[in-house]
Amino acid sequence: MLGDDAELTAAVRAAQNGDETAFRTVYRAVHPRLLGYVRTLVGDHDAEDVASESWLQIARDLERFDGDADRFRGWAARIARNRALDHIRMRGRRPAIGGDETELTGKPAESDTADEAMEALATGSTLSLIARLPQDQAEAVVLRVVMGLDAKSAAETLGKRPGAVRTAAHRGLKRLAELLGGDPESGGGLDALPPQREPRGRAVTSASVTHTRARTQKDM
Repeated sequence: MLGDDAELTAAVRAAQNGDETAFRTVYRAVHPRLLGYVRTLVGDHDAEDVASESWLQIARDLERFDGDADRFRGWAARIARNRALDHIRMRGRRPAIGGDETELTGKPAESDTADEAMEALATGSTLSLIARLPQDQAEAVVLRVVMGLDAKSAAETLGKRPGAVRTAAHRGLKRLAELLGGDPESGGGLDALPPQREPRGRAVTSASVTHTRARTQKDM
C-alpha cells in the first residue's frame, strides 16, 4: 500500500480517533468520486442531498469501520448506494435499469479484458457519458473506474457476484468505447470528475460533517 492509499488509510484511522482535520482530509479525498457515483443513481438534481446524507452516516458510523483505504472506499460506496435507493423509494421512483441484470449472474466473467478496456478508457471518456449506459453497467463502471474498487469490493457494494460485476463493467466499457468513437468532441477522462457545484439546500460540507460527527460522538 503506497502513496495516496497509505495517506488515506492513515487519515481514516486518525479520524476514527476524533481528529477532525483528518476527517476533512478523508472527505476531500473521497467525496468527488462518491458524488460521481451517487449521480449515476439519482441524477444531478438530487445527488448533493443524497451525498450529504451519506457523509452524515459515514461520520456517525466511522468508529465501527475496520480496514484500509480500499475497504473504506467500498464501505462508503455501500452507504451511498443504500441512501440513494432509500431516496428513490421515498420519491416513488425506481432506477432505470437497462435489461434484466439477473442475466449476468449466471455467466462466467469474460477473462480480464475489462481491465484492459478500463486502462484505455480512463484517458478517453467523461463521466457524462456513463449516464447513457444501462444502470447496472453504469454502476459497475463507476465503482471500478471512478471509485477505484476491485471486482470483489464492487460486488459487495452491489450485492452481486464478482463475475457479474466484471461482465457488467466490461459491457459498459465496451459501450463507452463505442460512444467515444461516435462522439469525438467528448474529450477528457473518466477520472476527470465534473466540477463540484456550490452546495444547495441541505448539501453538506466537510466542516458541517465534522461538527455533526463531534456532536454524534458525545451523544453515543
